[in-house]
Amino acid sequence: MPNVRSSKRRAKKIKLILFDVDGVLTDGKIFVFPAPAGAQQIVSAHVAQQAGQGGFALHSQTLIEAKGFHAHDGTAISLARLAGIKTGLITKRISETVALRARDLKMDYVHQGIQDKLTVFEEILRQEGIRPDEAAFVGDDVIDLPVMRNCGLAIAVANAREEVKRDAHFVTPHGGGDGAARDAVEYILKAQGKWKRVVSEYICERSPQKTST
Repeated sequence: MPNVRSSKRRAKKIKLILFDVDGVLTDGKIFVFPAPAGAQQIVSAHVAQQAGQGGFALHSQTLIEAKGFHAHDGTAISLARLAGIKTGLITKRISETVALRARDLKMDYVHQGIQDKLTVFEEILRQEGIRPDEAAFVGDDVIDLPVMRNCGLAIAVANAREEVKRDAHFVTPHGGGDGAARDAVEYILKAQGKWKRVVSEYICERSPQKTST
């Protein structure tokens, strides 16, 4: 069982949250559909840009890959940004759907097609100028363990493999694709004492009070 006191101490230091995608930002299911006319050109171009990085991608002129994301997780990324915490993803698969979602959420780092996640994690730390103990990683499977063992706060989603949960400092109440990323962000912001302020700012941004005339 994770040590609650230790995990909260770790959470207080976090300046960057990185996520796996399949099984973390999604429930792990991958849907493959016939591609509409012209879609194969978009998929092929995206895959070509990521070639040679050791990842997996659907490379087909007749099929397209789709994933489902949870709205609560999208809100979590906005809340993290308001708190001054940067976000990103590191995933082995390559998907235009993920690229679109990341752009929509304005995530700071998007690395797809990555087999060696630890090396990319270390590169991001150098770019940010922060220490490993100032970064959190949210994962679900054994490929995530190298980063989770070298970051400040290792978070496993509820549906993670048991090996991953054993190495985690915190396990989310919800599963991947069902609000797990929101759990992770909320845990960190509450540990840092930022939660109420950030929620208030988020609400004010979207429902500004009308000035009386």
